[in-house]
Amino acid sequence: MKQLGNHKAAREVTTVIIGAGHAGLAMSHCLTQRSIDHVVLERGEVANSWRHERWDSLRLLTPNWQSQLPGHHYEGMDPNGFMSMSQVVDFISDYAGTSSAAIYTHTSVTAVYPRDNGYSVSTNRGEWHCQTLVIASGAFNTPVVPAVNAALPPEIQTLTPNQYRNPQQLADGGVLVVGAAASGLQIADEIQRSGRPVTLAVGEHVRMPRSYRGRDILWWMALTGLLDERFDEVDDIKRARRVSSSQLVGTSEGVTLDLNTLTDRGVKLVGRLAGVHNNTAQFSGSLANNAKLADLKVGRLLGGIDEWINDNGWSGDVEAPDRPAPTRLDTSPTLEMKLASGEIKTVLWATGFRPDYSWLKVPVLDRKGMLCHDGGVVSAPGMYVMGLPFLRRRKSSFIYGATDDARDLSDHLVGYVNESYRSRLVAMG
Repeated sequence: MKQLGNHKAAREVTTVIIGAGHAGLAMSHCLTQRSIDHVVLERGEVANSWRHERWDSLRLLTPNWQSQLPGHHYEGMDPNGFMSMSQVVDFISDYAGTSSAAIYTHTSVTAVYPRDNGYSVSTNRGEWHCQTLVIASGAFNTPVVPAVNAALPPEIQTLTPNQYRNPQQLADGGVLVVGAAASGLQIADEIQRSGRPVTLAVGEHVRMPRSYRGRDILWWMALTGLLDERFDEVDDIKRARRVSSSQLVGTSEGVTLDLNTLTDRGVKLVGRLAGVHNNTAQFSGSLANNAKLADLKVGRLLGGIDEWINDNGWSGDVEAPDRPAPTRLDTSPTLEMKLASGEIKTVLWATGFRPDYSWLKVPVLDRKGMLCHDGGVVSAPGMYVMGLPFLRRRKSSFIYGATDDARDLSDHLVGYVNESYRSRLVAMG
């Protein structure tokens, strides 16, 4: 990778890509194929978030055979396994090594301003002028920590999934994990198995078995076309993009991890954390409703797969249909917990992440600070985004989902560049 020296004069290039994760590198590959000159600017190292912002035991949620990028795919001996974080870093770094584009690491973008026919990109190592801009800086830059965090007793340790590495960094004693999507579920399970009693605060969640009828659930979702569903084919794309990550875990055994599994291991389930008052945590009474809704949705998912199997004559070639057991809950779940008693020593906020666009000085953000875009085409001329959930397809949040998104958006970018060139020629007479 290249180091960018300090330059007083701005450098000119057709496209700047911000971010050298899998999404930015996929876009770079597609632009190279289309002969668009460009650079990739990365604040840290290639695959920086995978290197420095994941816990030690985390594995990719998608099976290895699904690890594909434009011109690059998994070539190991365990296609049905799940990559560790070091393996993911190697996979993406190897991909970067095949790039013919200039990738500048340790180059932080400090501001992006509009200018005539493009954008000015300021960095800690100089300035770039570009006609088009691709934002691939990630969807998970800043952890979402609720304001109620300020009401916790000061002696309670707090941290987020990007700060968590392993149970050994936690104080001895009970842990309250807030959030039951993929990260919260896995971390709660690991901490409970370390011998620390865990309470899991559960809100809306997406239940999903690891395998169904003898195949990985993501194999079925890909085969039936569900993962290829486009952003313009769903009724409410904004809601679809807010859905929490499915309760999946990647293990060599291919096990299912759900609320019943955690209950069997001793994790205490409570409802969504509604507030903290007088050192008392207050939990919503909606736990049963949220669990029932998750059970119904996974039933509909599996029913749709069964229908596809029957319609395509596969019934005799796969295992018989089954359904996961309904989520088991206490008849009277806990609604309050005294925090000053010392029962809880740590609170881990698995309450999601959001992108950081504080450096973007272009009016393309909504009132919540999120990018306004239509399938990755941002509401500013020549600006694009990669790597967001359900960007163009349901699979966009997965590594292999970047391939189709990058191809689509690079086609759009090339069309924009060509049209701009024709317009300038016309204006010149």
